[in-house]
Amino acid sequence: MGSKLFDLTGRIALVTGSSRGIGKELAKALADAGATLVLHGRNSETLAVTTAEFQKNYGTERIFSYAFDVTDEAAVAANIATIEAEVGPLRILVNNAGIQHREPMLELALSDWQRVLDTNLTSAFLVGREAAKGMLKRGEGKIINICSVQTDLARPTISAYTAAKGGLRNLTRAMTAEWAGSGLQINGIAPGYIHTEMTQNLVDDEKFNSWILGRTPAGRWGSVEDLAGPAVWLASDGSNYINGQTIFIDGGMSVVV
Repeated sequence: MGSKLFDLTGRIALVTGSSRGIGKELAKALADAGATLVLHGRNSETLAVTTAEFQKNYGTERIFSYAFDVTDEAAVAANIATIEAEVGPLRILVNNAGIQHREPMLELALSDWQRVLDTNLTSAFLVGREAAKGMLKRGEGKIINICSVQTDLARPTISAYTAAKGGLRNLTRAMTAEWAGSGLQINGIAPGYIHTEMTQNLVDDEKFNSWILGRTPAGRWGSVEDLAGPAVWLASDGSNYINGQTIFIDGGMSVVV
């Protein structure tokens, strides 16, 4: 009989920002491991397309979706309550929703700074807090916060994103300090430069692509498949004594100069 250590069958997982991109691929990884998926997005039309695709592949009884704004406190509270009532108790939460904004700091408007922090950091606090309420009562749960190589590093023109992702690592630690004693495991995944549709323009930029290949010890861009195993591991019983950690999945970029 095979090991059940990484089996997520019967466990309900919410992945924010999962209608496309990395969030969608993380959701696929959890579904492949047996989880019942709650997909999420702010754009209901895009979310509907992704939901139909997942239901075709995994069945309507395992795939659900809810569209709401993760930066709206009231909407978050209402939708988490609805999910728990209609789908069942959340066992896994992946805080993936995020945006990027590129602009030199001296030209960055406060509204854009706040929008990036709200979407990348405050949303993880809001959704995490609501999900944790039920998890704490039940004495079990996994929260995975999607950080970034910019959790540790910085580049020009992305100051708000860098600040948000650095804050997300410490939010992961704060959640651990308060909730680990009640049976929760809260950890982060920090992807490096991942080749997706959203980064294709960077891959196609010969100068930038050469910089990435030279800067990364592994000598390549990461793929979404590189994130699947760590996500399933952190969502499973295989990580029951891992808490407050941020795992860098960056081909070694963050450990060399």
